Amino acid sequence: MAYVSSWVSDAVEHGVLEVDVSVKPRLGMLFMPCELFTSKTLVKLTLGTQVQCDIPSYVSLPSLKILIIETIFFESKDLSDVLIAGCPVLEELFVRHEEMEAHPYYISSRTIEKLSVQYRGCDVYYESGLSFDAPSLVSFDYSDHALYEYTPVNFGSLVEARVDIRYNRKIVKPDISGLMIGISNIETLHLSPASADTISRCVSRHGLLLPMFNNLVSLSFGSNNQRGWKLLPYLLKKSPKLETLIIQSLNVHTSDILIPLNQVKVLHILGYQGTVQELKHLKSFIGRMQCLERVRLELAEDVVVDDGKILQLHSDTVTDRIGTIV
Repeated sequence: MAYVSSWVSDAVEHGVLEVDVSVKPRLGMLFMPCELFTSKTLVKLTLGTQVQCDIPSYVSLPSLKILIIETIFFESKDLSDVLIAGCPVLEELFVRHEEMEAHPYYISSRTIEKLSVQYRGCDVYYESGLSFDAPSLVSFDYSDHALYEYTPVNFGSLVEARVDIRYNRKIVKPDISGLMIGISNIETLHLSPASADTISRCVSRHGLLLPMFNNLVSLSFGSNNQRGWKLLPYLLKKSPKLETLIIQSLNVHTSDILIPLNQVKVLHILGYQGTVQELKHLKSFIGRMQCLERVRLELAEDVVVDDGKILQLHSDTVTDRIGTIV
C-alpha cells in the first residue's frame, strides 16, 4: 500500500481540494501520510473502507468542510477528539459503518451543521450506547439499531431529522429517551416504518414517555404493522403545531387507529392505490383534521386511477373547509 501513500502525499503537496481514499488493504490497516492530516487546502476528505486507520496525534485541517468516513475502525475517541477536533470549520460529517465491529460511539463537533450516521449490519452488545454533541447541527440522518442508551445528546440548533432505528433482541431494554429528547426541538421529522415499530415497542414495553415536539410542523410517518401505527395518535398529541402530515401508504394496519383531533393543514398520502379500504381510512383521517386545507394523493407505481374515480373521491371526502385534492 506504499504507492497509495505516495500518491496521496503528491496530491496534498499540489494543494488539491479533495481527496478520496477508498481501498481495502489485505492486512486491514490503512497508513496515510501525515501530510494528509495537515493539509491547508483540503476541503473534502473521504476515507474507507473496512480498515483501521492510523490517525496521527496531531491533526490540522483548517479548510476541511466535508468529511466522509466509510467503515473505518478508530481507536477509542480518535474520531472526535483527534480527527474532528482538528477540523475547525467542518460543516458536514458522514459516518457510515457496515458489517464491522467497533464503530464510533461518540461523535462530537461544535461546527458541523449536517450529520449522517448510518450503521448497517454492525454487531451490538447489551450495553451498546451512542452520544452526540453537536450544538450547531441543523440536519440529522440516523440509521442504526435502537441502543441501550443515548447520553448525552446535544442538538441545540436541530431543524430536521431522519430517524431509522431498528429493534435488536440483543439489547433487552433499549433506552431511546435521550435520543427523543435530543431531537424534540425539530421542525421536520421523518420516521421510517422500522422506527415507528421500535419506538412503539419502547412505549408499550419499556415505559418510554415521548417529549413534547413543540416546534414540529411536518411529520412523515409510516408503519408495516399495527404496533407501529399505534404510535401515530401519541405523536400527534405531542405535536401541537403540526401542519403537514405525510403518510407512507395507507394499509390494513391502520383500520383500528383513531387519531385525535388535530390542527393538520396538509395531508399527503404516498403510495395510494385507490382501494375501498384506503378510502375508508382516508375519510377517517380527514374527519379528525379540523383545519385541513389540502389533501395530496401520490399514486403507487403502476396504479392508474381514472378521472371519474378522482371526482368521486373528491365528492366523497372533501368538505367546504378543504381546498384541493391533488
